[in-house]
Amino acid sequence: QVRLVESGGGLVQPGGSLRLSCAASGITFRNYPMRWYRQAPGKERELVASITSAFGGTNYADSVKGRFTISRDNAKNTLYLQMNSLKPEDTAVYYCNTRNVLNNDYWGQGTQVTVSS
Repeated sequence: QVRLVESGGGLVQPGGSLRLSCAASGITFRNYPMRWYRQAPGKERELVASITSAFGGTNYADSVKGRFTISRDNAKNTLYLQMNSLKPEDTAVYYCNTRNVLNNDYWGQGTQVTVSS
């Protein structure tokens, strides 16, 4: 059974930083590409960042480039999202995601990030 568990969200002031984690189980983590999505109230879920399985190549949404860094520790089966220079518009529920070769998506429960003074 695939399980993804996010943690690390919270309330932070504009300009602050947070690091999200996603602990994976039930998969051979190192073989799976991983993604972070977010969903703000009243908006569609959007892809924030992705990282490949083999060489750790990364991609980012334009809105977070230069501020967010996605990384993975295959020894710990954990995905990370380092978020710096946070803005109020980064407020959302952040979700960890992966997809298997049959295009079945797996999601975590999400972690709330609120950027507010």
